[in-house]
Amino acid sequence: MDQGNTAFLLIMAALVLLMTPGLAFFYGGLVKAKSVISMMMMSFGAIGLIGVLWVLYGYAIAFPGAEGLVAPWSIDWSAIGLTSLLETPEGAAYPPLAFVAFQATFAIITVALISGAIADRAKFGAWMIFAAIWATIVYFPVASWVFNFGLADDGSFAYGGWTTFGMQEAFGVGVIDFAGGTAVHINAGAAALALALVLGKRVGFSKGAHVPHNPPFVLLGAGLLWFGWFGFNAGSELAADGTAALAWVNTLAAPAAALLAWLLVEKIKDGKPTSVGAASGAVAGLVAITPACASLTPGWAIVLGLIAGAVCALAIDLKFKFGFDDSLDVVGIHLVGGLIGTLYLGFFANNTGLIYSGDPTQLMVQAIAAFTVLAYSFVLAFIIGTIIQKTMGFRVTNEDEIAGVDTVVHGEDAYKLESV
Repeated sequence: MDQGNTAFLLIMAALVLLMTPGLAFFYGGLVKAKSVISMMMMSFGAIGLIGVLWVLYGYAIAFPGAEGLVAPWSIDWSAIGLTSLLETPEGAAYPPLAFVAFQATFAIITVALISGAIADRAKFGAWMIFAAIWATIVYFPVASWVFNFGLADDGSFAYGGWTTFGMQEAFGVGVIDFAGGTAVHINAGAAALALALVLGKRVGFSKGAHVPHNPPFVLLGAGLLWFGWFGFNAGSELAADGTAALAWVNTLAAPAAALLAWLLVEKIKDGKPTSVGAASGAVAGLVAITPACASLTPGWAIVLGLIAGAVCALAIDLKFKFGFDDSLDVVGIHLVGGLIGTLYLGFFANNTGLIYSGDPTQLMVQAIAAFTVLAYSFVLAFIIGTIIQKTMGFRVTNEDEIAGVDTVVHGEDAYKLESV
């Protein structure tokens, strides 16, 4: 066992876990003061719920080994409860449980991301039920499609999900998604759009009606997310090597460029660059570089960041044009940013991208994977959300929304003002 790589992987897992509390601050600062506890609790609820489900059966669904190629929803029954993974096989680079831990943090953050679309108006219990069902029938299988693969001694695919091994067999190239542009961001963004449609608009929804109550929280959250994202992307190499170093540098370059692009768009559109815009631009760049971090030169990573920052800054206004209330712009940042990063690889991926190979095949397989995951997640999230809304109710009443979700749902206030 390589103790260096084991330590690397465990540290990267801890960094990625920190992203979910970071997301809680990022989302918490964006909502109304009387909804901040509700918003942050949805992230912390995801940590508790998905952490347990991952150990019980999530890993067994997402990583069924070679069986995942034939039956993407198959289960490695020996991995239920992880008891079969307690021993480290001879010659393994790291203990199996280190990989289990790393992938658990991906499942947690993906579910938590969705919650931003339903801020200010969702019941906590309904959210937890949705999260459990969606993770089971959407995230765990999609993770198997993207992340479940094994390599032969010569580096070729020995088995894998349909986006990797299947595409390789059919078209000669597999989908490039190093750290989760499809499985995490497109997946979560599509589910967020579905839930925004199911729950409907907040009371008084219009442009400028809902402003962030605490921009310093937003900046703190974005900083924690960016810090943790180095584990997200570099850690996906599963080894401390040159590829991890490339992923790290690109995880610096793309968000930095996206931050600048977002601020420039804000300056042109609204006359003033904002702190919330800087934080949102950085996150948009992080989303876009996630699938691409190990397959681009740093120069092309900067170009990707500039595109993602500018396009996402414009995309967040689509909710006003089309009339859906994506409260915290999960669609405009994660769905759009994930699509940009995934499709960008079709043009600029090292060796196989269109500008290098003259062959559009990589672009084709990237598009197939991206839009398949989008459709799968959207449809099932819409069905799950609708059933919950029609039975137990997903949304609080208008009266409770106006009174404040924190007090009504959790019996707490984020801020206590006392006279002296």
